[in-house]
Amino acid sequence: MKKKYSFLLSTLLVMTLIISACGNAGTNTGTNNPGEASPEATASEVKLADNQEISVNIASEPPTLNPGKASDSTSGTILRQTFEGLTRIGQDGHPENAVASKVEVSPDQTVYTFTIRDGAKWSNGDPVIAGDFEYAWKWVLDPANAADYAYQLYYIKGAEAANLGKGKVEDVGIKAVNDTTLEVTLANPTSFFLELTAFYTYLPVNSKIAAANKDWANDAGDQYTTNGPFHMTEWKHSDNLIIEKSDTYWDKDNVKLTKINFSMINDFNTELSMFDNGELDWAGQPNGQLPVDAMQALKDQGSLHTQPIAGVYNYKFNTKVAPFDNKNIRKAFAYAMNRQELIDNITQGEQLPAMAIVPPTMFAENEKGYFADNDMAKAKEFLAEGLKEMGLKDASELPPISISYNTNEAHQKIAQAIQDMWSKNLGVEVTLDNAEWAVYIEKLHAGDYQVGRLGWLGDFNDPINFLELYRDADGGNNDTGWENAEYKKLLIDSASESDAAKRTEMLKQAEAIFMEDMPVAPIYFYTMNWVQNEKLKNVVISGLGDVTYKWAYIEA
Repeated sequence: MKKKYSFLLSTLLVMTLIISACGNAGTNTGTNNPGEASPEATASEVKLADNQEISVNIASEPPTLNPGKASDSTSGTILRQTFEGLTRIGQDGHPENAVASKVEVSPDQTVYTFTIRDGAKWSNGDPVIAGDFEYAWKWVLDPANAADYAYQLYYIKGAEAANLGKGKVEDVGIKAVNDTTLEVTLANPTSFFLELTAFYTYLPVNSKIAAANKDWANDAGDQYTTNGPFHMTEWKHSDNLIIEKSDTYWDKDNVKLTKINFSMINDFNTELSMFDNGELDWAGQPNGQLPVDAMQALKDQGSLHTQPIAGVYNYKFNTKVAPFDNKNIRKAFAYAMNRQELIDNITQGEQLPAMAIVPPTMFAENEKGYFADNDMAKAKEFLAEGLKEMGLKDASELPPISISYNTNEAHQKIAQAIQDMWSKNLGVEVTLDNAEWAVYIEKLHAGDYQVGRLGWLGDFNDPINFLELYRDADGGNNDTGWENAEYKKLLIDSASESDAAKRTEMLKQAEAIFMEDMPVAPIYFYTMNWVQNEKLKNVVISGLGDVTYKWAYIEA
C-alpha cells in the first residue's frame, strides 16, 4: 500500500484530522473529491457540458436491488442513487432531511415522528406514503424473509424480538399514523438514528407493488419503482445497468447528470484501459479497482486520488471447522502476517496495517492496535499451544488450509502472499479458492469456507457498527460462527448506556474480547483510490466510502 514511511505519516495525519471531525460531530465526515469545487460553488456557478451522461464500473452483478435484502457495497451503490430514505447523508457528511420534511423527537429521545414531504413520489407517479416505510421495515424484520441486515433495525422497540420469532412483527414500534406521518419508537435513545434512516436497509419500497409481486426487484421495468434521484431503466444481468434522472424525484432540479451507465467489468486492467480510452469517466474505488501494478505510475503522473475511509479488510476464520475452532491457532495465523509488506508491495494505496477491528477514525488508539504487525515469535508460541491443545506434534499434521476470496486481482495477490507467509513461517499447506462475487458471498454466508476474505465499510459513524455484526453466531453478516457471551452482553448493555464515555469504554472492552478470541484477522484499514475524468465534479464520497452522484455534473 504505502511506499514510504514519510508518506505514511502524512496520511496518518490526514486520518487523524478526519477522525477528530467524526468523533466530535458524531456523524461521518463527508468529503468532496480533492481539488474539486466546494458544494456551494457548483451547479449554479459553472457552465455545464451539454452531455451529462457518465460511465463507471461496478465490477460485478449486484446480488440484489431489493433494499431489504441488500448487504453488500455493490448493491448499496445502486440503491443510494435510485432510492431515498427519510434522511440522506448530505454533502457535508451529516444526515439531512430527504423524504421526511420534518422530524420531531420526544424529550426522552425514544420517539421519532417523521412527516413525509409533499411531492415525494415513486417513479410510476404513486405518492410515497408513511405506509411504504412501515411495510419495508417490517418486511425486513419478518423472520420468513431472512434479511441479513435485519439487525440494523434492532434499535427500534420490539424489532429484535420480532426478528428472532420471540415477538410479533405487528407489535414493533413502527406505525404509519396516516399517509404523511410515520411514528417510530426506539428501544433506547440512539444518537445516530438519523444516520441509520439514511442507510439502505431503512429505505422504503412501493408497498402496493411489493405486496402484489414478490419478484418486483428482479429486473428493470414497471415493477421496479424507485423514489430517488435516478431510476433504473435497464439491467442486463452480469453485463451492465443503466440509471437515468428521475422526473418524479422531489429535488430533481438539483440533479444534473441525466444518465449513468454502470459496467460490470471484473478485469481491472480492462477497466483502466477503458478509462484511458475515454470509455469510462472513473476507474477504481469505490465501485471498481485499479490494477495494483499501475498504482506507482498513476501516483507519478499525479492522477491518483486517495482518501482514507472507515473500513477494514479482513480474513475471517470459520470457527466451526478445524483447525480454526482453536483460538490459539487463529491467533497464530493472524499474527503471522506482514501487513506492511502487503501494503508496500501489493495494494500500494496508502492503507494502514490493521491490528484491531474498529478503524482509527473511531478509536484513535487503533492506529497501533492490539499486537505488533508480523510478530512471528508470538505467532509460533500460539501455534505451539494450539497444536498441543489439538493433540498434534507438528504443524504439518494440520489439515490443509484453504483461503477463499472473490475473483479480483488484488484479492488474489494478497491471498498468494499470505499463502506464502503461512507456508514458510508456520509450516502449513495452504491452497487458494476463488469464485465470482455472488457465488462467493453465498459460500461465505453458508459457512462453506475455512479462511475467507471480506471487507467491511462503516454503515454509520459509530464503533458499534464494526462490532455488532459479530454479536450473534447466526447474525446475517457474521459468517464466522463465533459468539462470546461476555462480548454480547457488553454490546447489549451499551445500547442502554446514556453516558457516552461509559458506553465507549464498554465498546472498547468488547473489542478487546474480540481480539483475544480472534475470529477475524484484520489486515488493513481502507483507503479509496481512483482516477477520474477531471471535468466530472462533485461526486461525493463519504468518510464511510459511500458514493453519491445526486450532486455530480460534468463541467463544460
